[in-house]
Amino acid sequence: MRKIEIFDTTLRDGEQSPGVNLTIDEKIEIALQLERLGVTRMEVGFAAASPGEIRAIQEVAKRVKNTTVVSLSRSLEGDIDKSWEALKNAENACVHVFLATSPIHRQHKLQMTKEQVVEQAVAAVTYAKKYFSEIQFSCEDAARTEIDFLSEVVAAVVKAGAKVINLPDTVGYMTPVEYGNIFRQLRERVPGIENVKLSSHCHDDLGMAVANSLAAIEGGATQVECTVNGIGERAGNAALEEVALALDTRKGIYQAKTDIKLDEIARTSKLVSRLTGMFVPGNKAIVGANAFAHESGIHQDGVLKEITTYEIIRPETVGFKSNKLVMGKHSGRHAFKDKLEELGYRLEREQVNEAFVRFKDLCDRKKEVTDDDIVALLDSKILEMPEAFVLESLQLAYGNLSVPTASVRIALANGEMVEEAAVGNGSVDSIYKAIDRVTEEEVTLDDYKIVSVTHGKDALGEVYVRLSQNGISVQGRDVSTDVLEASAKAYIQAINKIIARRRDSSNAVEPLPLTSTMN
Repeated sequence: MRKIEIFDTTLRDGEQSPGVNLTIDEKIEIALQLERLGVTRMEVGFAAASPGEIRAIQEVAKRVKNTTVVSLSRSLEGDIDKSWEALKNAENACVHVFLATSPIHRQHKLQMTKEQVVEQAVAAVTYAKKYFSEIQFSCEDAARTEIDFLSEVVAAVVKAGAKVINLPDTVGYMTPVEYGNIFRQLRERVPGIENVKLSSHCHDDLGMAVANSLAAIEGGATQVECTVNGIGERAGNAALEEVALALDTRKGIYQAKTDIKLDEIARTSKLVSRLTGMFVPGNKAIVGANAFAHESGIHQDGVLKEITTYEIIRPETVGFKSNKLVMGKHSGRHAFKDKLEELGYRLEREQVNEAFVRFKDLCDRKKEVTDDDIVALLDSKILEMPEAFVLESLQLAYGNLSVPTASVRIALANGEMVEEAAVGNGSVDSIYKAIDRVTEEEVTLDDYKIVSVTHGKDALGEVYVRLSQNGISVQGRDVSTDVLEASAKAYIQAINKIIARRRDSSNAVEPLPLTSTMN
């Protein structure tokens, strides 16, 4: 069977989903899980975007040892320099250089001729060889590029030293037949194409990202670029879990396999969903809550008699299992550490100790502690950014015949304690108005969600908020058996992120124009 390499871009293209902004610690957490999942390459960010992005890539590169770490780069010397700054200490590094090739991009975005595009693409790959032994080149909007010109560009960058050629369906326009044929034609037209990897990168604007990715494999691609849960720009990218399971379930058709550890898929999906705030729809293939549920009496009868009547994938294959009461208030630190390792966490001793304290606190508040409880607890609190504001206490007065009132006590970064109170249209509104009085930050609440992550009357509730301020959009989240406490902490976390982003933006370097030459 052919080996299909998985290029995961959850931390770059996935993070470009509106409202998603991961901290460095969150990127590290997802990156380590992607390494456990078995992806071949992970695109961690776009180094030229900001100094903060460089730091995030550097920190991930320090931790990840068995997966190639990738930085995206425009075809500009300055971008490539920054990618090297971010990746020079990585165990395995790759720069992903791109330049648009389609007529619409050449005319309206780049304002470059065909000759200029080829010249800049070759110059970029040649310059990248100064630093990197592994160079991937992407013809942005390849799917809408004339096949003759696409062949010319690919031939030129292959000759210049690119090891991987990516042919993206940047706007999700292609049908599977059309997209697969692009790969077939390039294999026939381009000298030396047999010496490089061909990669697909599909967006889901017409709902065909996974189908197009599989068509690319049939056409000769040996790498698929995708994201966990299919998150990404606009309608998202090809979903990693769907591509992996399609190849595994239909081996006879595709005659191809990946190195993905399928039983890590469910946990990876949950982690990415929690940290990004992008919920997985119940009917989502492979990882949705209903993916292995059967309500119809006919289906239930069939499954009870023979599972394969209505299930082509076993839930255990992708890491789903029933929740059981395996931990409680009498559990010791050693048992707790073993449970963390069983759930896939590899924490330092101090992190285990800190998590154990929170676990004991949860045991006092909740009768049954399941695996999902522990995962939710850890995913919300394993690592945190420096905080300008910390909630110390919260008091509420509420009745259906009285005005909701909230009092908050908040610690500032300098150790000072500030107390404020406010009334509002409801409990959450009064909490947020009181917090605003302390922080003196003018923010807009764009989204607010509460999700039950476990079951029962004492279930953990997870709160997501999305705040914006002067073009900065961030999300905050917290989990608790008290959703009002979680609401306050999620809101404060988001404000802390805005402050950190604002500080980072003030140190950002002005980006180079898209049309700059390599010289």
